[in-house]
Amino acid sequence: MLAITAALAALLAAVAAHYGYHRDELYFIASGRHLAWGYPDQPPLVPLIARVMTAIAPHSLVVLRLPSALLLAPLVVVTSALTARELGGGRGVQALTAGLVATGALVLGTGHILSTETVNFAGWGVILWLVVRILRTGRQRMWLAVGAVTGVALLATDLPVFLLAGIVVGLLVVGPRDSFRTPWLYAGGAIALALWAPYLVWQAHHGWPELTIARNIANGGSGTSAPRWQLVPFQLLLLSPFFAPIAVAGLVRRLRAPQLRTWRALGVAWIVLAVVFLVTGGKPYYLGNMLPFLVACGAPPAHAWAQRSRRRTGLLIASFVLAAPSFAITLPLVPVGALHRTPIVAANYDAGEMVGWPAMTRQIAKVYATVPDHAGVAIVASNYGEAGAVDRYGPELGLPHAYGVQNAYWLWGPPPGSPPTLLAIGFDRARIAPLCGSLTLAAHLDNGHDVDDAEQGAPVWICTDLTRPIAGAWRSLRDYG
Repeated sequence: MLAITAALAALLAAVAAHYGYHRDELYFIASGRHLAWGYPDQPPLVPLIARVMTAIAPHSLVVLRLPSALLLAPLVVVTSALTARELGGGRGVQALTAGLVATGALVLGTGHILSTETVNFAGWGVILWLVVRILRTGRQRMWLAVGAVTGVALLATDLPVFLLAGIVVGLLVVGPRDSFRTPWLYAGGAIALALWAPYLVWQAHHGWPELTIARNIANGGSGTSAPRWQLVPFQLLLLSPFFAPIAVAGLVRRLRAPQLRTWRALGVAWIVLAVVFLVTGGKPYYLGNMLPFLVACGAPPAHAWAQRSRRRTGLLIASFVLAAPSFAITLPLVPVGALHRTPIVAANYDAGEMVGWPAMTRQIAKVYATVPDHAGVAIVASNYGEAGAVDRYGPELGLPHAYGVQNAYWLWGPPPGSPPTLLAIGFDRARIAPLCGSLTLAAHLDNGHDVDDAEQGAPVWICTDLTRPIAGAWRSLRDYG
């Protein structure tokens, strides 16, 4: 397992400098300059990590992404193997579990960039391992550790609360119910709540913006949103289509196998989470955070089958070779100049979001330089990726700080005073025109690689003769999504 963990960490670190910043990473860096207990769309932990890593090396992608590799590789891979051991699997089963998880699309996709999902995925892995151990050993005091891990994970994203709720429902429905008769489960919950409380207070003070964002995500307002019907089928792609049957077998065994009766509540938890995310319109990868646990459950029969086969080594190698396309889809391995000739961006939205930010910022700078008296120009972006790119690359090009209307950027406020001209990035004409007495289309953004990402072709407007002060229009421009 240590060899698999080291290999995964080395791979993630090796590709960390490929392509460029993801739009979310640009946003985390900006949020790190405005440290708070919360933001409209996330708790404080990942912006804090971004703040620390950029302080160490201000413009290094490798350093920014290093925590993801160091966090995900050991916590997900090792806890998956440890979970398999708790379920009775020998060394072969543990190694198979670790290998399958390490090469899964979800692990690779979340491990090579800094994201809230990186911390969340690692947190779910540790929580599930601890709960499996509690159910095997009856050591109820370990609920304190579950609470602590959950509380830390909740400082990155709200999703761990769904996992804990699913586990509680599973225990209530099929047992064992011993945990409810001791104080430790409740004490663990109190620890998690105490760690999460500052963020909840922040959300309450700001009118619970994350609920608005969740509704927008459910309605397709995110680049990684998907129709509800795709939630369950999409799980087959988050591991690998060739290994997905092992996870399916894990779910079936968890619910039906007599030798796994002790942990049947976790199979029920998966069903509960599937229903909740279907109803609420959650993103498909939310449910995928349970895949390492399901693999640990399904690995024993797969390992036994391989052991019985005379060609087991060849079959195992062939299976991993067939799974290799997930590496190209989820990791930045294809040269960026050839990316537009592949289906990678269509299959993996995030791949396109790491392309072209410096080139697009240079185009914005060229437009900015054409505006007479451009010292009085305020740059206003329609989303946090555009604003984050201007803030990251703009100072080198003579651009001022950008203002944005999405999420935390909107909360940080409009340009001060009454700027005579706005350089409006990415807005539809109908959205920005009411604010402008004169509106000129100055350019369309081009990432320089013909990659069809969310910013390709976005308009750059010169807005003059404002019909009202930008501060008065700021609320109408807000985009929580």
